[in-house]
Amino acid sequence: MPATLPLAARTSAIAGALAGVLGMLDWRDHLRYEPGICDLVLGDPQEMPLPGFVSSLTRHTQPLNKDWFAYKRSESEARETVATSLREWRGLPFEPTDIALTPGAFGALAVAFRALLDPGDEVVYSLPPWFLYEPMLLSADAVPVKVRVRPEDNDLDLDAIRSAIGPRTRAVIVNTPNNPTGRIYPPATLRALAALLTDASARWGRPIWLISDEPYSRLVFSDAEFHSPSEFYPYTVISYSYGKVLLTPGERVGWLAISPAIPGREQLRQAIEVCQIAAGWLFPSAVLQYAIGDLERLSIDMADLERKRDWVVAELTAAGYQLRSPEGTFYLWVRSPESDDTAFSRRLAERQVLVLPGTICQAPGYFRVSLTADNEMIDRALPVFRAAVAEVTGTVG
Repeated sequence: MPATLPLAARTSAIAGALAGVLGMLDWRDHLRYEPGICDLVLGDPQEMPLPGFVSSLTRHTQPLNKDWFAYKRSESEARETVATSLREWRGLPFEPTDIALTPGAFGALAVAFRALLDPGDEVVYSLPPWFLYEPMLLSADAVPVKVRVRPEDNDLDLDAIRSAIGPRTRAVIVNTPNNPTGRIYPPATLRALAALLTDASARWGRPIWLISDEPYSRLVFSDAEFHSPSEFYPYTVISYSYGKVLLTPGERVGWLAISPAIPGREQLRQAIEVCQIAAGWLFPSAVLQYAIGDLERLSIDMADLERKRDWVVAELTAAGYQLRSPEGTFYLWVRSPESDDTAFSRRLAERQVLVLPGTICQAPGYFRVSLTADNEMIDRALPVFRAAVAEVTGTVG
């Protein structure tokens, strides 16, 4: 008998990229249900779901015909709803066939990677990133190429991106509003990125794809403005999830949209559907697709989220933490007062406050706080943050 099972060689690389994430999830799951825990790790709901979401799913669960729960691809009514919304929102002439319904942005990215990338193709993205880009790219046999954002303002480092692009570069991922920093990339940055990619595409003799990951694009605070990279660069595909704006990450529904500016995009439409089927039927459930018209009109309370942002930013700043107020998302990206962010996260956890260590996002020395907590949880967490930074900096009274 073989000493080890004959698993795919890529599995070891994926497991290595996921090791920190899985360890964090196991650690969190071990603690999150203890009484008094303040769980600020992920963008999970800490309050009951929106009544409109529940009533929509309840209504659409009632079958209207024998095929109600049959196999579904991208339902025509759902595609029309999304295309209409995008035309109004983005000012681009999206057609229903430009929309592929997917199991959240996660599923949209998985489909995009398989439709656009060949084995060995390089994909450039910025650090700190959403922590699952690397394992997903490795799963698609692509090569992650990482650059850092500008430390002074968390904006894209265009010079670093330019230097990272070479003959094997097939795509660049841009996540705006950004998880974990909360940065929304301004039009000047996106316009310059588009020019950079246009020049690089001409130099290397094929278009470089821009994969615009936008699951937080409706979570924009009143002092900021969102622009999609698709406004500036034609070879763009957009991933989106309803799980963020509705705080329902366990209900996997989103979409992948093809920019109407892509020449001959019918070929890409077909490729995306082929990849959805071949990768394991990457379509949302029938009920979630029926509900899209309702979901487009729903949102968590952005005014309340902004109040929480301002409250917690002010409290952490007054306590001595260094952070920038986010322009979007529901996260705060905070410099750890202790150089070992994992140790500092454990220090907080000992006092029943759980945060995401920046090391998980390949950014040691930081940690991320989720603002999806309720007011009572934030009230309990703030004294812990104050005490922890005072201990580390030696200012305990």
